[in-house]
Amino acid sequence: MPADGKISETFFRRHIATRLGADREDVRLGPKHGCDFGVIRGPEEETATVLATDPISILPDLGFERAGRFALHIVLSDVAVSGIAPSHLSIAFSLPGEMTDEAFDGVWTAIHEECTDLGIAVTTGHTARYPGSTFPWVGAATAIGRGDPDRIVRPDGARPGDRIVVTKGPAVEATGLFASLYPEALDGLSAETVATAQRRLDDVRLVEDAMVIADHDGIHAMHDATEGGLLGAVHELASAGNVRLRVDTDHVPWQPGVKETCTALGMDPWRATTAGTLLAAVSPSVAGDVVAALQDRGTPAAIVGEVRRDSDENGDDGSVRVVIDGEETSPPDGDSSWPVYARLSGSGRE
Repeated sequence: MPADGKISETFFRRHIATRLGADREDVRLGPKHGCDFGVIRGPEEETATVLATDPISILPDLGFERAGRFALHIVLSDVAVSGIAPSHLSIAFSLPGEMTDEAFDGVWTAIHEECTDLGIAVTTGHTARYPGSTFPWVGAATAIGRGDPDRIVRPDGARPGDRIVVTKGPAVEATGLFASLYPEALDGLSAETVATAQRRLDDVRLVEDAMVIADHDGIHAMHDATEGGLLGAVHELASAGNVRLRVDTDHVPWQPGVKETCTALGMDPWRATTAGTLLAAVSPSVAGDVVAALQDRGTPAAIVGEVRRDSDENGDDGSVRVVIDGEETSPPDGDSSWPVYARLSGSGRE
């Protein structure tokens, strides 16, 4: 298990995958490495339930309302990539003693307002202060969506011949976070560039983008690019679907302020967490329409590659699943934002 960040596929297979409790027929999609959500549907049910759980991270230096919005959208994303809109939220807070009532009110107001705008009902939860609890990790939440099982976009559904659509591009989350939390680390950049980089934190919203994509036929897989960045996400998409991907980085969109911030911080943008960036494997007949629909709502998007058969590239052991700019690549061994965060926060864990 890594010192920081999510576990590897090897760890998941060795320690978790074979021990998942009771075997129930209504679990239509259970835990898989690189898959964002699970699906429950009884044999007589016409509606499926999609759900995903994530930690709640509250960063006080963002301001509590902004921190609440950021934390919520991280949770909602993993259901949205199923193509089913999140409709219900279960949330539990384990708050540190220094979390004042006023600060919590700011967090909760933001969560309430965002849920109201998206049609999401807070259905159950738990809120308490506990000794030993510390910022930023102050709880966890489960997002739930209910919808037509035939409209679910499975994370492992990429098919040979599909085109790969990417929105927003690398490192938008890490850029927005570090520019907002540690602007002094970017003193070599202009004030305008720093302000632009700070706005990237708003790019973590992807629910509406996912719904725009899912509104088209021929959407075979969606995935959000979180830990491990865009490089990690394409490897996870390939591994989940047991396919191989070819990607051309010249076609990948970039948001303003990202390259400058990553250079200034010495952070590899391709391996930096980028919540808010979507990958979709879509039929070539609709790929252009998907990109146009995203661009119409102001979301940068492009076709960046295609899906190949597992035997189309060298290696039958799964070691080479992603070819980028003609070069074979391996999954990232970590997220490049973690050592940067350790350095900037003074935690000493690099």
